[in-house]
Amino acid sequence: MTKQIVAGLVAHVDAGKTTLTEALLYQSGQRRQLGRVDNGDAFLDPDQLEKKRGITIFAHQANLHYDDLQLTMLDTPGHVDFVTQTEQVLQVLDYAILVISATDGLQGYTRTLWSLLNHYQVPTFIFINKTDSIGADPTGVIQQLQAELAPGCIDFTDGQITSGETAEAIAMQDDQVLEQYLNTATLSQEAVQQLIKQRKVFPCFTGSALKLTGIKQLLAGLAEWTIPISYGPDFAARVFKISHDPKGNRLTWVRVTGGRLTAKQELLPGEKADQLRVYDGEHFSIQQAVTAGNVAAVTGLTSSYPGQGLGGLPDSPQPQLQPVLSYAAAIGQADPQPYLRALRELADEDPQLTVTWSQHLQEIHVHLMGEVQREILEQLLQERYGRQLHFNQGRILYRETIDQAVEGVGHFEPLRHYAEVHLLLEPTAPGTGLSFASNCREEVLSHNWQEQVLTSLKAKEHRGVLTGAPLTDVKMTLVGGKGSIVHSVGGDFREATWRAVRQGLMELQRGHHNVLLEPWYHYRLTIPQEQVGRAINDIQQMHGDFTLAANDHNSMAVLTGQAPVISMQNYAVTVRNYSHGQGQLDYVVSGYRPCHNAAAVINSSHYEPTADLANTPDSVFCAHGAGYPVKWDQVPQMAHYPYLK
Repeated sequence: MTKQIVAGLVAHVDAGKTTLTEALLYQSGQRRQLGRVDNGDAFLDPDQLEKKRGITIFAHQANLHYDDLQLTMLDTPGHVDFVTQTEQVLQVLDYAILVISATDGLQGYTRTLWSLLNHYQVPTFIFINKTDSIGADPTGVIQQLQAELAPGCIDFTDGQITSGETAEAIAMQDDQVLEQYLNTATLSQEAVQQLIKQRKVFPCFTGSALKLTGIKQLLAGLAEWTIPISYGPDFAARVFKISHDPKGNRLTWVRVTGGRLTAKQELLPGEKADQLRVYDGEHFSIQQAVTAGNVAAVTGLTSSYPGQGLGGLPDSPQPQLQPVLSYAAAIGQADPQPYLRALRELADEDPQLTVTWSQHLQEIHVHLMGEVQREILEQLLQERYGRQLHFNQGRILYRETIDQAVEGVGHFEPLRHYAEVHLLLEPTAPGTGLSFASNCREEVLSHNWQEQVLTSLKAKEHRGVLTGAPLTDVKMTLVGGKGSIVHSVGGDFREATWRAVRQGLMELQRGHHNVLLEPWYHYRLTIPQEQVGRAINDIQQMHGDFTLAANDHNSMAVLTGQAPVISMQNYAVTVRNYSHGQGQLDYVVSGYRPCHNAAAVINSSHYEPTADLANTPDSVFCAHGAGYPVKWDQVPQMAHYPYLK
């Protein structure tokens, strides 16, 4: 019986991930010629930009058959700037294949990938590549993995798994399995499969993808130690990618997780699946139906987005890693619309791009992970759309939150309109984002009006009152309000809701309970021992923290900790200079913390919350047949519904 598995290949850039994909396709007989990245003929780097740069920029699909294994491989980008695409793919995988260089060992982005694999609970096989290179130390790398990632990283290369030393190492990862092993001196295939599935064991294979060594062992391991998933009869699918083919057709990539997907099936209101394409590299076949467990690219959908659940599947949470830099491009006297159309199509593929137009500055703004993504974006605009833009150096994306609860009131009552909304704003844990709830009786506000309030809360990116940065880590609960059967319409509750949020934030500002947040890096700095004092002094100057650990493996010192992005973002060049090329700085955004220089940032923003008319905290009341404005600080005592403060 054929076993259907979807596996993603992930790696730090230049670990040989795409070369491994080529080797797997060649070894399984799927390809007659071994493609190479440096020759520009890699099967899964078909895009011209990928050929030119020699890196994977977009996620691609390939399929192979080996013994009873039908393997769908999803190759992912290896550069941290494109981690959003990789993270979307992780959510639809049965297994992952993590590729690590035998000469470089654990690198910064490898640790980030490991953290994401753990977050999404993806069972993982590890291939230690480039064992033919000078300085390769596969045994040392496995020891490093066991010490720094998980003790269950065990060498499966020789295939002697169910008995002997390897079996004992595997059994040690689970008390129940160990007890069975001590009684029988052997491990069952099912026991090993379950330990891998439970992420207690991580099979490691060593070899050289370029020389085709270790590839048969990896294929045999995937065939033997993976377990297919059982699916329910009802249709469900997860969107993990949006792209456009060379003819401009919009493709929605889905993993079917239940039932079957058929051509012409309605997937979204008024949107049907016109074609079901199963891709293999840049080629595809058209199918009439795709069963659970398989991957397809669907045409005909216009409102789908990565992370979306179809059928009975809920949407995925927001990605763990999001851009923290904003880049701007000035267009002078040119018409902005052609540029915006092109960028919004690219943002359709990567929603984290967040394209906005500043009429006042005559600038286009985008959110990016870093400089490599900026360069690729500029090249994509030129090559795909014939549009030339140059984005400036990235600026920090700040956020705002609160540290105390407050009730906010919004009232909207121009002539023949009426709505009043009371919201309880409460701080939540860092990284939780915004959440919305209702704790209001229906005799106070009808169910329909409550739904209008909640919909309005979700419909807008709420801004803080310190710098106008996006609000985060706040729970907004509807606690009261008032409507009119005669005069209230949906738009009235939208206006009252948005004003209630801002009014509450302004109330908090009286006591300085709004908090400016900035992104922080989690970093790992490896430097010669004699440079430790310099590094510690630099990190303290950056307002960062550190932990020092000696690394006997290579007589270098290792500093780990966290520091503000704005202070550390260009520090890698400094490290290379003062360490004469021996030092290495790896970092990844760890989240947002209170800003270390909040007063300076707030002052330099010149933001006036009461002058931001699109986010006004003021309300509108009515008297003598006419509406009139009321300042935010006067609204609570004029409210028609009791103010609970």
